[in-house]
Amino acid sequence: MTAMATEKRPAGGMSERRRTRLRLEISREAARLFWKQGLAATSGDQIADAVGLSTRTIWRHFRSKEACAEPIVMQGVVTLMSVLHSWPKDSSLEDHLAGELVRLQHETRPVDLTDEMLAMKMIRLADSEPALRTAWLMACDQTEQQLRVIIGDRLGRPVGDLEVRLHAAAIAAVVRVLDEQIGVAFLVGAGADTTELIDVKAAALRFAHAVRTATGGAVGDPIA
Repeated sequence: MTAMATEKRPAGGMSERRRTRLRLEISREAARLFWKQGLAATSGDQIADAVGLSTRTIWRHFRSKEACAEPIVMQGVVTLMSVLHSWPKDSSLEDHLAGELVRLQHETRPVDLTDEMLAMKMIRLADSEPALRTAWLMACDQTEQQLRVIIGDRLGRPVGDLEVRLHAAAIAAVVRVLDEQIGVAFLVGAGADTTELIDVKAAALRFAHAVRTATGGAVGDPIA
């Protein structure tokens, strides 16, 4: 039996993996159009033409043109979440982040870098587009849900524990604010110093310091 035959398919006939890939491809083209010509000037027909699909197919995968931005916006936090999921208990946050960021510099595919840049653009555009702001806040909410699992495991507490939930919410806010700040620094400039964002060690220290501050020091140090 082939891998294709064993892949689970929903009632519509398309595998979940294929559906996810297609949604991301639609999202890429929508994001490029939103950034180039603005949200209001972009139509569902234009997004469909850019992907080479029918407009009807676009609406089968997304409830609105603004929702098309959601998968690419989520790409802005996917890498960070994968790094945090692999954080060893005997390592400090800054040491783990620095090591992983160095590794990712050599292993990240060009398409992933392009996706992250598009995500940054959508996060930046969300400042002036309330509909896109919704997509970004939804990504932040998914981040918080994942952080509950990571922190609960690290502190030996259930994901529904109040302290775990508070720490997850605080760190999710750190992710949101720093991602927005990075977007401003790289896309707008305005004399911003990007040294702390480009230098791996400086970026790791900045994020770890923000996490410790937000959680009152409860998250960031090695766990014995």
